[in-house]
Amino acid sequence: MNRLYEKLTDYQKEDIYPFHMPGHKRNPDLMHTLFPSSMDITEITGFDNLHDPREILFEAQKAAARLYQVKEAFYSVNGSTAAILAAVSAGVSRGGKILIGRNCHKSVYNAVSLRNLECGYLFPGIYGHCGISGGIRPEDVKQALESHPGTEAVVISSPTYDGIVSDIRSIAEIVHEFHAVLIVDAAHGAHFAFGSVFPEPAEQLGADLVITSIHKTLPAPTQTALLLSCTDRVRPEKIRRFLSVYETSSPSYVLMAAMDFCIAGLERNGKEMFRNYGEMLLSFRQACSEWRNFRLLMPCRNKDQGILDFDRSKLLISAENTCLCGPDLQQILHDRFRIECEMAGPEYVLALSSVGDTREGFCRLLEAVRVLDKEAARNDLSAFRKKKEQILLPAPSAVMQIGDAEEAETDEVYLADSVGRISGEYAFVYPPGIPLIVPGETVQEEFVRLIPEYQRQGLNLKGFRDSHFHKIRVIKDT
Repeated sequence: MNRLYEKLTDYQKEDIYPFHMPGHKRNPDLMHTLFPSSMDITEITGFDNLHDPREILFEAQKAAARLYQVKEAFYSVNGSTAAILAAVSAGVSRGGKILIGRNCHKSVYNAVSLRNLECGYLFPGIYGHCGISGGIRPEDVKQALESHPGTEAVVISSPTYDGIVSDIRSIAEIVHEFHAVLIVDAAHGAHFAFGSVFPEPAEQLGADLVITSIHKTLPAPTQTALLLSCTDRVRPEKIRRFLSVYETSSPSYVLMAAMDFCIAGLERNGKEMFRNYGEMLLSFRQACSEWRNFRLLMPCRNKDQGILDFDRSKLLISAENTCLCGPDLQQILHDRFRIECEMAGPEYVLALSSVGDTREGFCRLLEAVRVLDKEAARNDLSAFRKKKEQILLPAPSAVMQIGDAEEAETDEVYLADSVGRISGEYAFVYPPGIPLIVPGETVQEEFVRLIPEYQRQGLNLKGFRDSHFHKIRVIKDT
């Protein structure tokens, strides 16, 4: 049996460059890659308690608040997931009304279910033909709030997994006009506070609560995140209460020490680190203009698509004009060029860059795509040729609240026989974990066609109890 620690030890010796999380990129120049076991303690004398911080952990969180220029910052050692659950629970009363972006992470849906919330949707625009969601339009937020009186909170993702940024300032103004709370899942935007090449961060644009994963794009280990309280609209004691519910009662001091190490490093050297990173990123993007068949996506401001800006750290390499699907390109980059990308979409791959990247890493990715670009021009990649069918899901039709659907009795039927039935489970491509269907929504014909197409393309589908995705749980007819 191959043990996990043995496999990880062996993996360290392989020459695979990480264009994926966590943001430290295993770069020893940025952080202690191995914290000694002597740091793995519990709440002993002199080391405070995360769920009632008064001493060293209180000061550590104050340092994070200073760095992000917010009223309070709360550590999460259960990642952004726990922080999102806590933010929604603190911002909306049990059984209350909430509006969420339909492209939100599955943890938002879990919060809706756990708190038995009445949920309405905000639908993002669509960018291009690669299956990438656009942003949330302010006018759609206003219309939805008018249609859902009594809504207590609005939750949107900005930046999205793909780097799309919505107009947070305008959305915040509208949300506050309706006396609601704006919660922004900025898990992928922890780096926005540093470096002028990135969009302005949500915490400076009027958002009330902002969740950010420092492990995704900053030099911190997996599972570390912050919940930033930016205004007085949500009481801090409610946030603390729900964080203590969703986080472990034995938070890892190794992870908390790593978070403090990251914050301290950014306080000392953040400007220089991000200046060097910004120069490498700009140089890479300029060099990509030489490609002829592949292209680096760069979404521009588009009001109709809800796009205000784009995170330039997200390297979206489109294979739309080649015979490759996204998973094909991801596999080739791994097998031939020893580059591990963050994820693959139907027509593109996401190479996630961060301040932890090196010049050698950027050069390696650039040269790999240059080689593939020449091969595409010579038709050398024809062995991968697949018919690419574009299937767009229509707006979902929700006939039950999520929590009610999850508690209802279900039948398991073949996917082909499920059209018109009410789904009793989720389906999503992971990563990023954005649902294609949600419990309580009617199964539509396009969804039934999309699932086998995604399987054929090699996308990673999760959610169904049937791991083969041949059958789906639907609400039992009564």
